[in-house]
Formats: sequence, structure tokens, C-alpha cells
Amino acid sequence: MDLGHSNTEPRRTGSFSLPSSVGSSSRHSLSLTRVAPLENDDTIDSERVSEAGDIGDRSLRRRHSTGLSSRFSTDHPIDQEEGIFHPSGLWGHDLRGMNTTSVISDMPIDGRSPLPTKLLLPSDVKDQEEPVLLKFLEYVCCLTHLAVFGILGVITRYLLQKLFGPTVARVTSDGSILYLDLPSNMVGSFLMGWFGVVFKADIVKVSEFLAIGLTTGYLGSLTTFSGWNQKMLDLSANGQWLDAILGFLLGLFLSAYSIIFGVETAKGFRWVLARRNRDPEGKEPCLKVNTFTGHMVSFGIMLVTLGVLLSVSAVLLAKEFRKGTSEAELWFGCLVAAPGVWLRWLLARLNGRGLGKGGRLLRWVPFGTLIANLSAAFAMAALATLKRSVKTRDCNTVASSIQFGLLGCLSTVSTLMAEFNAMRESIFPWRAYAYALFTISTSFLVGILLYSLPVWVLGFD
Repeated sequence: MDLGHSNTEPRRTGSFSLPSSVGSSSRHSLSLTRVAPLENDDTIDSERVSEAGDIGDRSLRRRHSTGLSSRFSTDHPIDQEEGIFHPSGLWGHDLRGMNTTSVISDMPIDGRSPLPTKLLLPSDVKDQEEPVLLKFLEYVCCLTHLAVFGILGVITRYLLQKLFGPTVARVTSDGSILYLDLPSNMVGSFLMGWFGVVFKADIVKVSEFLAIGLTTGYLGSLTTFSGWNQKMLDLSANGQWLDAILGFLLGLFLSAYSIIFGVETAKGFRWVLARRNRDPEGKEPCLKVNTFTGHMVSFGIMLVTLGVLLSVSAVLLAKEFRKGTSEAELWFGCLVAAPGVWLRWLLARLNGRGLGKGGRLLRWVPFGTLIANLSAAFAMAALATLKRSVKTRDCNTVASSIQFGLLGCLSTVSTLMAEFNAMRESIFPWRAYAYALFTISTSFLVGILLYSLPVWVLGFD
């Protein structure tokens, strides 16, 4: 097919053209071609895998950026955080799933497109809604959803500990490679495959706040990396090095397989739905919060729910605090859970950003998730040392509550597994194991310095 170039010019690969019914409106043809010097497949793939779990508040910030016409430029690669046109790909943030990078070529000399701008944009960008709420209100709504779902995640994690722990099912325990948080990490990873991978786009159609609250808030708080790391540090402090290593390997395998199983079963369920509904594509959800009134009603419900959860937690904490029970740690943990979720959500904006000039170095590393998990693991190890040194009931209750609530919500396994699974399925699967190994080994080695070493040197009981 002749695209207007001389026959002597080598044919470029990875190109496609718009349908003839559209392209016939102008004598200029539109070609989207791969340009390796600007941005190659590795860059697109790196962004995709590092943002598989979460991108924080960047979706909110992008929606409130300035007008499209003033930002639609082919001269400079502009930060994809704002959803701006890239010379190496149309709206790079929205096309990370494509196998090729592309640019618009064969444009008229005056730089104007021969086609309306709307035809050049992918469907999800064309249909992107204008902001319904003020930026401040969007942040408040998002933080409220995160807090509510985060507290619910903490409560669910506690119930799973009790269900599978020594008091009921007797499957998990503190002194075993089957650590207490293993069931919650597996369940959270499985659900992440459903609601954070396969059905996340469908949930976003109903409400973006709901999608953020469910994945980042609930599933991120249901799972905890810092609690997992601390249980392995406890084993190492007692000289059970082999058990600690096996605990990491078993925990990684079961969590990774849980999200794979979740993705596969969710795809099967979607297939069943597609068989029953022959035309599922493009169908709007029956319930969609996309108006100012709808957002305000949703926000009001979340705000009332948050008030109830915090009030009940405060009342029950007052009754249980002096007893130093696990229930006191739960209710105290619920009160401090929200800041951990908020901080992790804000750190997630670093995912896909990379290092160095232009962020091209190590773009495949989800630095936001990595920082959240490592900082929570370090703080939890330090608090464990504090509990061993002070040895008072009140100190133990406060420190354990912060560990269970704030640090448990700051760290996450479900998001880690979403990123791990995306890397494993990318063009460089070794990155998944390098990322997991670095996260686990760094948190464990620093934890030994902060916790195990003081236990050995000072001889804590």
C-alpha cells in the first residue's frame, strides 16, 4: 500500500492506517509508525508493569490539567502524568498496553492534522469525562473512600488471623512458616486478580473512587508486607533461619499463585457473562456515579460510614485498652489505619516515573510501592525492638496497634503481586523475580540490623 513515500524508501514496520472511510476525507494519509530512537517497546512495557498495581493521585491530577488544545503538541515529549500527547505515542499513559509505540507522520506542512483531533485519540480518551467536582472535593472524596475501605481491610485481616490462627482452625501461628497474615495475603492477592486486574475497568465505569477504595484501600490494607517480614524476623531472632527462608519462599509462591488463580477465574467468569450477553462491549453499567449529585451522595455515605467506624473503634478501644488484649490492638489499629492508606496512595504516584533525566532509568521499578513496603518493614522492626526493650503492657498495645494498623496499611502484598504478575508476563519476566528478591532481601537484612541484632546483643527475652 502506497503511503505517499518513494518506492526507494524502506517500508516501516508496526504501522497501521485508519479505515478508508475516514481517511478518504483528506488526501493526506495518517500513519502511526514505530520510532525506536524516541521510545521503544521496552519503555512502554516498563511503564505498564510498574503501574500495574496503582498510580496514586495521578489520574485525579490529569483530569484537572489545562485544556487539550493547548497541550496537543508534536514537538516535545511531555510528562505522561498529565495525559499529554507524546511524539512517540498517542497519550502514552492510555496506550501502555499496546505492543508498539507510534507517532503521527505525513502531517500537513502547517502542522495541522487533516482529521479532527477526536478521531486521533483512543476511545477511552475521547470519552473521558470533564471534571464534575472541584479538585479539592475530588481529593476529599478519594481520601474518604480510602479511609473507609482501609479500615474494613484491617478488620478483615484481623478476622482471618483469628479464623486460621491457633484459636480456631490452627493452621497458622507466630512460630511457623505459615505465619498469621498468610491467609489474608492469599485472599487479598486472589481478589486483586478479580477487582484490580480483570474487572477494574468495569468498576471505574461505575465510580473511580470506588475502584480506588476497593483496590488501594481495601485489598492493599487486607494484605501486609511488613507483617510478613516481621514474622520472618522473629524466626531469625530465635535462630530458625531455614524456617525464615522457607517462609519467604512459601509466602511468595502462594501469594503469586493466588493472583494468577484470581485472574484466570475472573476471566472465566467474564467469559460466562459474555456468553449470556452477546453484546457486552460498550454497554453502560446500570449504576454509574458520574454526576455532581451522584458523587455527593456517594461521598455522604462514605463520610457517615467513616464516622461510625471511627466512633465504634474509639468506644471499644476505651473499654479494652487497659486489658491489653488483641481486641484493643484491633480498635486502636482501626483509628490509625487511614494515614497508612493515604501515604501509600500518595507514594504510588512514583510508580512508572523512573530515575534520572526524563525518568528513563529503571522505569519498570514501582518505586512508590517499593518505598511504602520497605519503610513500613523498617518501622515495624524498630517498633518490635522497642516492645522488647520497654516490656510494659501499654507500650506493647500502642506499638502493636501501630504495627497492625498504620504500618499494615502502609505496606501491601496485593499491589506487590499485581506488579509481580505484570512483570512476569512482560517481555522481561526476570524483572518480576529481581523486584521481589530486592524487596524481600532489603527489608529482611535491614530488619536484622534493627531487630534481630539488638535481640542477640542485648539478650531480650
